[in-house]
Formats: sequence, structure tokens, C-alpha cells
Amino acid sequence: MTKPPLSDPITLRIPEDVLADIETIAQATERSRSWVIVRALRTYLQREGAEILAYRQGLEEVAAGDVEDIDQVLKDLERIASDKVA
Repeated sequence: MTKPPLSDPITLRIPEDVLADIETIAQATERSRSWVIVRALRTYLQREGAEILAYRQGLEEVAAGDVEDIDQVLKDLERIASDKVA
């Protein structure tokens, strides 16, 4: 398995209790603190971070005029629903 490219080192200050948990997890899993932190960040990015990125993308689409008229969308849905019933 190839390793992904890494960034330059960064400095990060975190609360001591969080660092203690990271160190405990790293020891228990025989992994490095960096591994635990990267895994935690990836989990965040897949959940809450993804929502923030999607929201930002939506704002950019609105600013670019890439929108649909809600009234037209509702009419289209009504038409589709009535076609399915008939």
C-alpha cells in the first residue's frame, strides 16, 4: 500500500485532556499520535465537515445563479405525482 503525500509539519495546540486521550489511544492501538489525529480529522471531515463544505458549495451555486424556481419545482412534482396516479 502506498502512503499518501504528506504536508509540511504543522504546529497544533490542543487541550491536555484531549492529548491524553490521543496518547492513550495511540498506545492501545500501537499507532502514532499523528495517526490517531489524522483519523479523527478524517472522521470529522466526512461528517460535520462535509455538511459545511456542501453548504458553502450551495452558496457558491446561488451566487452563480445556478438555482431553480421553487414554484416551478413544486409544479413539476405535482405533475409527476399526478402522472403516476393516472
